[in-house]
Amino acid sequence: MTLRMAVLLISALSSLPAHPAHPASPAQSAGAALQAAKPKARLFPPLSLGLLEVPDRVQWNKPDQIMDALNIADGSVVADLGAGGGWFTVRLAQRVGPKGQVYAEDIQPLMLEAIKRRVQRENLANVVRTILGTTKDSHLPYGLDAVVIMGAYNEMEDPVALLKDAAASLKPQGRIGVVEYIAGAGGPGPDPDQRVSPETVIKGARAAKLPVISQETIPPFMFMIILGKGPAVRSAR
Repeated sequence: MTLRMAVLLISALSSLPAHPAHPASPAQSAGAALQAAKPKARLFPPLSLGLLEVPDRVQWNKPDQIMDALNIADGSVVADLGAGGGWFTVRLAQRVGPKGQVYAEDIQPLMLEAIKRRVQRENLANVVRTILGTTKDSHLPYGLDAVVIMGAYNEMEDPVALLKDAAASLKPQGRIGVVEYIAGAGGPGPDPDQRVSPETVIKGARAAKLPVISQETIPPFMFMIILGKGPAVRSAR
């Protein structure tokens, strides 16, 4: 092929209309829109743990009300799922006492280090055991009286999987307490677009095939959904 012929061929090809892209299917468009509309949950940064240690937290977080509703008492074996820096872990340890056991689970190693230092300072190391979990497996042992998910449901990558996992750790009459911040309530807690509604938690529980025992308000900023183990959940891990 001569140089002149090659130039003419390139020129002719460049003048052809571009091949149109295939339009996205309705399902793809809807899925993309849903994904874009759903904000990504952010893990709470360990360097910001001081924000959780406000002096009045006991007044508005009401740990005694939460533990009473979950039947947590002296000698109970419980877990704090997504324990963060251990603020609620310590309250659990004080409630169950030396005859009980608290498993503090988190997926961030720095959080577990903070908990270890905290329980050492407060002489609770014999009651609290830390566990490094994953986004789908908490690695909790079987035989728990209760599992508390305190302000961490909104951060979970796969909440349905973790609800199933938590339920598998419960005794037959055990309970799960999901405690979250009321949307639009102001005050402490995550940004408005990072909060979850009671309906969202209940929908997750139904997907996990767990019975909803009750829904409680923890005024002025929080709510709690209490779940049971459910007949479909295995009794051993």
